[in-house]
Amino acid sequence: MIAIGFALVARFMGAVTDGGAIAGVLVAFVLMLAAGFAGFLPLFALFLLTVISTRWGYARKQRLGVAERRRGRTASQVIANLGAAAACALPVIWFQELSQVLLAGSMAAMAEAAADTVSSELGQATARGAYMITDFRDAPIGTNGAISVEGTISGCVAACIVSWVGAAAGVVDWRWTFVIAFAGIGGMFLDSIMGATWENAGKMGNDAVNFVSTVLAADAALITVMIAKRVGG
Repeated sequence: MIAIGFALVARFMGAVTDGGAIAGVLVAFVLMLAAGFAGFLPLFALFLLTVISTRWGYARKQRLGVAERRRGRTASQVIANLGAAAACALPVIWFQELSQVLLAGSMAAMAEAAADTVSSELGQATARGAYMITDFRDAPIGTNGAISVEGTISGCVAACIVSWVGAAAGVVDWRWTFVIAFAGIGGMFLDSIMGATWENAGKMGNDAVNFVSTVLAADAALITVMIAKRVGG
């Protein structure tokens, strides 16, 4: 019921479309199956960060022509941002002994999604200028692959928030918070690099870039935590 109620609220707020709400229910359901109610809290934190950052400075974004569509995020956008998190969490239902490794990957995917969204939205709302991540030349705000100081700092903070909420809720151990946050931040930069290269070249769409970035962030956390647990015994 919590997952359905969450989706209905998001739909009522216009944050998602009907398809996006259904996709959100499925993701929330998987996370709660894997980690109980605690699994919902990092997702809720990500949702709040997304809503706040998307609506921050909306008038300016409209003037720049980069404002998010009013009708909300579609199912494909929700899956692109949260599919990796759900995929990491799902096996926990059957393999509890791997829960810390898998849930660290899930949290890292959500940390990357938060970092990417917040850095983009708050950067567009507040930045005085933007630079292409590949060569640091000036670029119009909102250009794929363009980054700003304001947006980058905001994205780093967002990744840390999701990581800390996951630990505070008991989804993952506190010792993995820095791993999760750094994996999310690394994924954010990789997202910008892919945006500046493959997306601008027409080889990847935005949803594909977002999905690959979350997968890479999850993989980075999974591998790091797995190695750390093996070394530490």
